[in-house]
Amino acid sequence: MPPTTPPPALRPYLTARHESLWDQADTFATEHVVPRAARMEAAPGGVERKIAGLMAAAGWFGVTVPLGGLGAGHVAKTVLIHRIARVSAAAAAILQATLIPVGTLVHFATYEQRLRWLRRVADGSVLLSIAVTEPAAGAHIGGIETTAERSSDHWIITGSKAHNGNSHLAGAHLVLARTAERGVRTSQALTAFMVESHRRGLSVSQHRPGLGLHGFTTGRLDLDHVRVPEANMIGKIGEGLSVAQSSSILYGRPNLAAVSLGIHESIVTATTARLRARPRYPGTLSDLPVLRDRVGDMEARLRAARILAYQSVHLLDQGLPCDADLINAKYLGHH
Repeated sequence: MPPTTPPPALRPYLTARHESLWDQADTFATEHVVPRAARMEAAPGGVERKIAGLMAAAGWFGVTVPLGGLGAGHVAKTVLIHRIARVSAAAAAILQATLIPVGTLVHFATYEQRLRWLRRVADGSVLLSIAVTEPAAGAHIGGIETTAERSSDHWIITGSKAHNGNSHLAGAHLVLARTAERGVRTSQALTAFMVESHRRGLSVSQHRPGLGLHGFTTGRLDLDHVRVPEANMIGKIGEGLSVAQSSSILYGRPNLAAVSLGIHESIVTATTARLRARPRYPGTLSDLPVLRDRVGDMEARLRAARILAYQSVHLLDQGLPCDADLINAKYLGHH
């Protein structure tokens, strides 16, 4: 796909810097992602490391990092994910998956922890994953069974996590574990920890290809009495639910809305091109009223989803209330 210019309807939300990133992302997608996309689809058992490395070198994993990163905000993040997803949802998923735990560190880490972790994310030397979902509990945070027990100045973490984005690329995982007895309210029972991938007792299951997003990994982590220092605890003891919800609301929702937006745009473009090229009767399929009506409906939903996605992250960058906007941006993009 050739580079494009932002639609006029997005002008209220875009600065000159955003437009520059839009152009950079389109060029990157054309030069680096498109040539690899077919190979990614043809090899579902592979883990796409080349594109991840190139995005890291561009500093895109630090797009929202104020300390040593681009510090460009949520609109900029949406631009990058949206434009990459236009040509490969898997490549966009790699980008957005690390940006979720980045959000946790930005909002909950101490200054020393931000220096330690975010600078490495920003310079591309480490990618992250967030490990919340579990094999039995699924996404039900209150049902988390992974435990963390204090031992002197360390914590011992035991349990399993499933469906962890970037599991095979991440140098560290943000793990949510139970630090309180059963019966304690979920809002006070969980704590977040950074667990480096090299820690003894941590294993990542073999990559298993899914039905889509080939090249993107969502593997299982098993933690068998993994020791992590006190300095790896993110936030306070018992703040895990707030940590997880902050990441999901402020980063996860708009990130997935941006991935959906890129897919939606690609579908509309491909469908329109196909209908215009396929002969039918004296003209083409695009001349048939019933198909023109369906394409019109697709286009209308695309325009609505695009405006809502960018409006919601614009509000987020301005520090204005936008929970409902983020929820509906994700909903509209997915449906």
